Amino acid sequence: MSSVSSIPDALTEVCSPSTFDVTILMPCLNEAETIESCIRKAKEVASRAGITADILVADNGSSDGSREIAASAGARVIDVPVRGYGAALLAGAAAARSPFIVMADSDDSYDLSATPLFLEKLRMGYDLVMGNRFRGEIASGAMPLLHRYLGTPVLTLLSRIFFGTPCGDVNCGMRGFRREAVLSLDLRSLGMEFASEMLVKSSLFKLNMAEIPVNLFRDGRSKPPHLRTWHDGWRHLRFMLLYSPRWLFLYPGILLVLLGSAISAWLLPHPRYIGGIGFDVDTLLYASAMIFIGYQAITFAVFTKIYAITHGLLPEDARLNRLLGVITLETGLFVGFVLILLGIVVSLFAVSFWHSRGFGPLDPVKTLRLVTPGVVFLAIGFQTLFSSFFLSVLGMAKR
Repeated sequence: MSSVSSIPDALTEVCSPSTFDVTILMPCLNEAETIESCIRKAKEVASRAGITADILVADNGSSDGSREIAASAGARVIDVPVRGYGAALLAGAAAARSPFIVMADSDDSYDLSATPLFLEKLRMGYDLVMGNRFRGEIASGAMPLLHRYLGTPVLTLLSRIFFGTPCGDVNCGMRGFRREAVLSLDLRSLGMEFASEMLVKSSLFKLNMAEIPVNLFRDGRSKPPHLRTWHDGWRHLRFMLLYSPRWLFLYPGILLVLLGSAISAWLLPHPRYIGGIGFDVDTLLYASAMIFIGYQAITFAVFTKIYAITHGLLPEDARLNRLLGVITLETGLFVGFVLILLGIVVSLFAVSFWHSRGFGPLDPVKTLRLVTPGVVFLAIGFQTLFSSFFLSVLGMAKR
């Protein structure tokens, strides 16, 4: 995910909105076949609704005459040299001349007659108004079946689970937003995942959101769309995971620690059998590895959360602040030393057992049952010590 800081200052300079009721923002990359139709429809919608519209085309390096066509059709065109869907929309939002923005693709696939409905919701006080294609009409062939029945529903479900987003179509490219609110989110994605970042951050920072039905038509181009199904779908999913340390690290880590601990406690006394299948020290080793990995994932969750909050990627978390008020450097060091001490005690017991055998050859099956708990305690103890210092450093940066 690229940083928005790579966009030239001239494009990120925030303009003062004028008296336009709404800015209709269209990102554009080689859309000569459809851009004029989109601009014409936007003008007709504004005229019928009696609203003043700043029709803005954010051109992302077109080489097919799209810029000239858009300007001739009466739109205001800005040049966005940094490539990417997000880069075009970020620059367009910064250059908008209205406090309210309605964005739509310039491939003639969205029904711009919904613009007044978006504006109405924005004037009611909503910060982000999402379009929902599934509540509107989807023309035959307008949305690939893979997007309609797998990609978008799955990403929408994950967005609801991870972030509590209240919308039913996370990938809808037609949405309205209050310019000041969205610019305050410090959005940074330059590619297709910009749409996910806008929605995710709006949810995390508790912006007021609403949803309206929109119609989707077959786009008017004769060439393939810019969207690449698997590549861009993965980018959206990756973004959601990176913005959710709980689901990426914390919950899997807790599950691994609990499962590994339960299996270890089950196997430590003696081998176990289920339906004639034996489980012994080899399974115990894997269970110990689950504890190591799970504990590390939990610490990563805390580190990632603090880093993201420090750099403005995530909002402040009151629960985390209370937890950090209790888990100080000294607390972490104490817990780490206790775990190390337990590991040493268990290791000494194992050495004593070896001594009782004259320091000679041992049965590895029996020995591993003695050594494995000590290794677990030692490893987690030292990891707790180092993690406590690193957590303290992150806390200093946060303060």
